[in-house]
Amino acid sequence: MNKKLIAAITATTVVLTLSGSAIASANPSKGGGLDSLLSGLVQKGTITQSQADAIIKAKGDAMAVGKAMMDEKRTALDSVITSTLGISLDTLTTRLKAGESLSAIAGDKKDALIAALIAEFNKQIDAALAAGKITSAQATAQKAKSADRVATMVNKVKGFEKKGDSKGAFKKPNKASTTSFKVA
Repeated sequence: MNKKLIAAITATTVVLTLSGSAIASANPSKGGGLDSLLSGLVQKGTITQSQADAIIKAKGDAMAVGKAMMDEKRTALDSVITSTLGISLDTLTTRLKAGESLSAIAGDKKDALIAALIAEFNKQIDAALAAGKITSAQATAQKAKSADRVATMVNKVKGFEKKGDSKGAFKKPNKASTTSFKVA
């Protein structure tokens, strides 16, 4: 009986974790989200409150780990950019906010910047492969796209939200980071 209950809770956790965000974003005014779904399961007696609390804690812990990993990757990319260009992160951020692309900021160091960023992305891909987070086929596919993705990142002018822009043409990044490239 306990094995069946654990299996049911695990399956419910996976489904709720995957669907909870979609429900919350699709209909936030109706009280959607993981908390509401778990609360309903507790009220029906399907799971206990302590099980619901454990699921919510596990989700929060996983999100914190994911955020820390993304922050670490952004920091590494920012470090590559600033060291290659020989400028501070504050200067880089200021110039990007002023509407300059990394290409314009890099000037004659553009090729060196692109090479350094490709090397860093490939290093991150290799680390994900070594950690078992991706397969070798996925690593190969990601590495094949690295050059194009880096070129796009370097040449693109990042948009920053402007007040009064009701069309959302400019989006403000969540972080002060200069990079927005997802690596495994």
